[in-house]
Amino acid sequence: MQPLRKRLLYWMPRILTIAFAIFISLFALDVFRAGKGFWEVTLALLIHLIPTAVVLGVLALSWRREWIGAIIYIAMAILYIFRTWGRFPLSTYLIIAGPLILIGVLFMLNWFLREKFEMSPKSNFKQPPSA
Repeated sequence: MQPLRKRLLYWMPRILTIAFAIFISLFALDVFRAGKGFWEVTLALLIHLIPTAVVLGVLALSWRREWIGAIIYIAMAILYIFRTWGRFPLSTYLIIAGPLILIGVLFMLNWFLREKFEMSPKSNFKQPPSA
């Protein structure tokens, strides 16, 4: 496989996760309404940003261990669908769970093909010549 494709497969789930975290963070902006005090807004903002923290925490865990991202992101999508089924139109499920499934599948591909691509974490470092 070409080096560009290797890099794309490595970086795409990570970049998409960061973009998804930014996207779901936008939903926290609704706490800034008139009539709320500073501490009330701060607490509401922290509560609204919990899903973003979870997504970024899983990204940190799965940066070098792709299997973690493959399992947890797909599980998060399935959990979201089961917990909220029937409350929203289908487009809502596609917008929230769809990217999570895509990210999980990309981490899974990266995990399965890592040895084939020779993309182990230490592969970026050159080995010193043996004496």
